[in-house]
Amino acid sequence: MTAGPFRSRSAAAAALLGALACAGAGCGSSGTPTAGATATAGPVREWQEPVAYTYTLTSSTQVLAGTFRVKVRDGKVVEVVGADADSRRQAQDPRSEIPTIGKLLAMLDRARGEHAHTAEADYADDGRPLRIVLDQEENSIDDEAFYTISSYEPGTLSTP
Repeated sequence: MTAGPFRSRSAAAAALLGALACAGAGCGSSGTPTAGATATAGPVREWQEPVAYTYTLTSSTQVLAGTFRVKVRDGKVVEVVGADADSRRQAQDPRSEIPTIGKLLAMLDRARGEHAHTAEADYADDGRPLRIVLDQEENSIDDEAFYTISSYEPGTLSTP
């Protein structure tokens, strides 16, 4: 008589383990990676970089740190305004390269292709990234990069 309840519990446990494994692997994912996504995991993005847009980038890298309001036209950054004195200084430095969202996605794809220790992103419902975290090597110092994309506004080429 205990065979029935035992089988039910075993089946329920197996179903639960299968569901947890599927959730961890991203089965049925809505496009948002789970915390701890690996360098090779990631959703299929449907977002296409528009011809013109504006966004705010908060960056924390060895090379670029600060908050910047960025205007992009034809795949190129055409204007950058720093949110504070240090960001304004970096925005005016010709050696500072403020990336487009397309370039940030290319960096993420490259890190995934190179099997970086961390290459994670969170996405908005339309598929554009909201946050990108990169770390090429687990035990290397100063190779981490954190990017937050906010205040995104699609535009047109005629927008000043």
